[in-house]
Amino acid sequence: MSSTTTRARRSLAIALAVLTAGFVLPPVAGQSQEPVDLQAIYRIKDEGFQRSKVMEITSYLTDVYGPRLTGSPNIRAAGEWAVKQMQSWGLVNTTLEPWGPFGRGWTNDRFVAHMIAPTVAPLIGYPKAWTPGTKGPVRAEAVLVTLNTDRDLDNLRGTLKGKFILTAPARAVAAHFDPEGHRYTDQELADRARQPIGPPQGRGGGPGRGGAGDAGFPARRTAFLVSEGVAATLEPGRGDGGTVFVQGGGSRNASDPPTVPQIVMAVEHYNRLVRILDKKMPVTLELDVKNTFHDADLNAFTLVSEIPGADKAGELVMIGAHFDSWHGGTGATDNAAGSAVMMEAMRILKATGLRLRRTVRIGLWTGEEQGILGSRAYVTRHFADRQTMEPKPAHATLSGYFNVDNGTGAIRGVYLQGNEAVTPIFDAWMAPFENLKMSTLTIRNTGGTDHLSYDAVGLPGFQFIQDPVEYDSRTHHSSMDVYDRIQAADMMQNAVIVASFVYHAANRDQLLPRKPMPRPPARPGTQAR
Repeated sequence: MSSTTTRARRSLAIALAVLTAGFVLPPVAGQSQEPVDLQAIYRIKDEGFQRSKVMEITSYLTDVYGPRLTGSPNIRAAGEWAVKQMQSWGLVNTTLEPWGPFGRGWTNDRFVAHMIAPTVAPLIGYPKAWTPGTKGPVRAEAVLVTLNTDRDLDNLRGTLKGKFILTAPARAVAAHFDPEGHRYTDQELADRARQPIGPPQGRGGGPGRGGAGDAGFPARRTAFLVSEGVAATLEPGRGDGGTVFVQGGGSRNASDPPTVPQIVMAVEHYNRLVRILDKKMPVTLELDVKNTFHDADLNAFTLVSEIPGADKAGELVMIGAHFDSWHGGTGATDNAAGSAVMMEAMRILKATGLRLRRTVRIGLWTGEEQGILGSRAYVTRHFADRQTMEPKPAHATLSGYFNVDNGTGAIRGVYLQGNEAVTPIFDAWMAPFENLKMSTLTIRNTGGTDHLSYDAVGLPGFQFIQDPVEYDSRTHHSSMDVYDRIQAADMMQNAVIVASFVYHAANRDQLLPRKPMPRPPARPGTQAR
């Protein structure tokens, strides 16, 4: 008998002995002691890859309901649709939970712009959010002016009434020799996984004595433009090739000082106007901009829904994404993509019928684009106030929160936010997805989105690492943030990965480990300890 046959029989005998002793070895990925349920992952993949609804969800949020500024009728309608969808999947406790006040809503209902002289040409542009319209078509002279100092304002006083004001010189437009889209290379992921070491960052602050800048000047310039009665201001947008990046320009508070219509233009069209003016030739424009402020309800909402847990139903795992967007496009990569992935992850978990020991709750946030306002309000109400760091009872029940808000790109790993103790756990949970190129954990923090609301009060909050694709180069806050820029295969993959992470977080014996509770911020006039 060969030694190979002997080893095979010995292995079979050991396996039979284990089974007859009544033990079942959990399927484990790699060498980690953290159990990974491969049968559950099979069912999650089967549902998420074979019967995906993620692109259908994305199309409704973007194509049907369009841009979703917080406080607008669009976002309210999208939220009500999402409530009905999740109820139809069998989720419970589904509601639009109010928070606020946020302030006025705003929509752009009409924008038409043309150069009338010296020749006729349509112009591409977008009004800044929370700015007024033109109160009908306005035809007027365009002038290029410098408005950088109080002396500039004094020199121009009484000369700008009824005119369109170009506020910046022409901007050079370079050719695009590099591709717009990008996926992380292995080296880039390795660099991202490396912990940065450096001196602590100093405190931020405004300009000191002798520093450049005058914090009060923008308000004085706006007041000047209002008093002059200008028709509108025009400025070149960041981006080119038809992509225009546009955000806000006015206030959500109706009692704040007024502003003037503000238009961000495609740089190529703006530059053409400047070049004609540089030739000392008059330019006449016609704009018709209708913007509407919505004051009926100054509160915003968080969309919440749940899958009830079993023996640990009093404990929670949360997932979320921000539901709101800017208005230049339809808010596809920022952040219908994240919202659709999280909705689809909930649908997958419900459709598979997998047992969840803990309750799983989704939160879709509004007010993120104005400063992570919705998730911060939710965490303050339900878990802890970051000003006092006094936890509410639910603080002890939350295992963790997972967030998606980096566009359409495939998930490649997780930002750990400095939480060293979760490393072996997430390593095990990632192992079944190495064939989808998810393999990177980085101890680094990442900012700018809603997991920070949880992390700020000592709760485990995580954002996934995603391939950038065209997020920073083309779609983020731009007119090209539309459904067509969404990558379907990445979205399906992301929903499956999120569903798997949530399943394992909901079913492990212990809550996810936490970092120490942060200290409350120092009160004004006191010194932080």
